[in-house]
Amino acid sequence: MAGHSKWANIQHRKGKQDKLRSKLFSKLAKEITVAAKMGDPDPDKNPRLRLAVKEARANSMPKDVIDRAIKKSQGGDADTYEEIRYEGYGPNGIAIIVEAMTDNRNRTASNVRSYFTKHGGDLGQTGSVGFMFDRVGEIMYPAAAGDADTVMMAALEAGATDVESDDEGHWIYTADTDLAEVSTALEASLGESETAKLIWKPQAPTEVADLDHAQKLMKLIDTLEEDDDVQTVTANFDLSEDVAAQLG
Repeated sequence: MAGHSKWANIQHRKGKQDKLRSKLFSKLAKEITVAAKMGDPDPDKNPRLRLAVKEARANSMPKDVIDRAIKKSQGGDADTYEEIRYEGYGPNGIAIIVEAMTDNRNRTASNVRSYFTKHGGDLGQTGSVGFMFDRVGEIMYPAAAGDADTVMMAALEAGATDVESDDEGHWIYTADTDLAEVSTALEASLGESETAKLIWKPQAPTEVADLDHAQKLMKLIDTLEEDDDVQTVTANFDLSEDVAAQLG
């Protein structure tokens, strides 16, 4: 099982950028509210809500904010959001998947399309790039959780499908329907994970070795992430070491 590839699921950067923290909290709270509204407000009885709360805690969201989001879902005035996925190509033909939660489909579609157009991309139809990704569960543990062999054995025994480890940590992958079950099983052997969530995992990342292309791509991704309706942005690229160093 190979070392963890740096295919840049853009979600990983959010918690590290202070300027995005309040926006990130808003997106996490929206997911908690929707998950609680669609199912049981008790995280122990609602796998999607349990994972949403786990992600919120991993990003240092205060407990009272989490509790308010759950409580909001049970009120008669709770907002109704529609989940939509957009697919398209960024600069240099990089495939991008955008997941949104919106109370106004027309507004969100118009905004997302304009972002792609403005930054040298092209918004496609649903399914236009989705075949280049696998929908999987991803559970992340820090390197301190154990050596690669120990984590691999624990993951496989818990029902995971793959493990990638490097000096930064361990990434455990599951079938999308098994994420909550595997995450719970791993807690018994490895303790609490740092994150556990569903992702779009690129099958074959495209290397970006041109600084200009990389800057345009990152600008598009940053603009998409800044939209209040957008929950996640994932792209199938891998920056070359030289370009990554120049971008800082």
